[in-house]
Amino acid sequence: MQSFTMNESFPLNAWYAVAWDVELKNELLPRTICNKALVLYQKKDGTPVALEDACWHRLLPLSKGSLRGDTVVCGYHGLEYKSDGRCSYMPSQETINPSACVRSYPVIQKYRFIWVWMGNPALADEKLIPDMHWNDDPEWAGDGQMIKVHCNYRLVVDNLMDLTHETFVHSESIGDRNVAEAPFDVHYDEKTATVTRWMKGIQPPPFWKGQLNRVHKHEGDVDRWQIIKFEAPCTVNIDVGVAIAGTGAPEGDRSQGVNGYVLNTITPSTNQTCLYFWAFSRNYNLKDQSNTTELKNGVAHIFSQDEDILEAQQKAINENPDREFYNLNIDAGAMWARRITNKMVEEEQETKIDAL
Repeated sequence: MQSFTMNESFPLNAWYAVAWDVELKNELLPRTICNKALVLYQKKDGTPVALEDACWHRLLPLSKGSLRGDTVVCGYHGLEYKSDGRCSYMPSQETINPSACVRSYPVIQKYRFIWVWMGNPALADEKLIPDMHWNDDPEWAGDGQMIKVHCNYRLVVDNLMDLTHETFVHSESIGDRNVAEAPFDVHYDEKTATVTRWMKGIQPPPFWKGQLNRVHKHEGDVDRWQIIKFEAPCTVNIDVGVAIAGTGAPEGDRSQGVNGYVLNTITPSTNQTCLYFWAFSRNYNLKDQSNTTELKNGVAHIFSQDEDILEAQQKAINENPDREFYNLNIDAGAMWARRITNKMVEEEQETKIDAL
């Protein structure tokens, strides 16, 4: 069993996706990340900006104001803020209070996402952004979306780390009994946990049968794989695919199959809401836009089913605050993901105590 509290802390010394790159324009975009209100925008030169969404003067959200070039203008009394958060204008006075500023957060555009560092800015190393290169690698093609889910972000991680639910939640597309019954291996280290499942010599579910026949006309059995890699605190990339049975996929030869990556990074918004960024990338039919659209729509439908399940689960947790989770063997990956994230939170809290 494990307890589940809605009052948990979030790891702050981490990069969180806050928007798709196409969402960011030279206009104000509000987002709540780790219980903090941010306002995002893109400067005229394309540089992303993330500021605290509260005017220094009377705390009106700056997202209620406007942009003048690269300067944010408060919609209440007209205070102006540069992209570094410093106030550059106050009405009816020439002297600007030196304390007049709002917090500016480290922000980077990478892998088609906008990433923000919520913790100590001195620790904001770009190398710590989780690897999601499949999202903009020219040898892969795909697209995705962002979903605002009304559940704690850890529930989404749990969902992705245990794909046996496909058998029951997604039976008409990607799920079948083989997913629930196949053996799996779990490996972990300080920052990652990986669940590997191979299903050899099976009939493919409808989704994968359709994808395989776009490249290889085949009506028989396949070898199917799911390799789920969690990277703390909340990114889960899933290597998935099928290949004609017996052609060497388990040994590394996937040439007689189709391969995709389900890319997921889940950003805590509040204790009970999250921003779920996902994409599906493939390494076949790269120039076939209809294939990209078909996959995006298909995966969006699958994830809408997950959204219904997760929000219902969150509602049940709220109604039963003293209940504990029971764990099965299939929860091993999710358990390690939680332990790794818990350790991040504990280490940050210990650092704060030591600094006092």
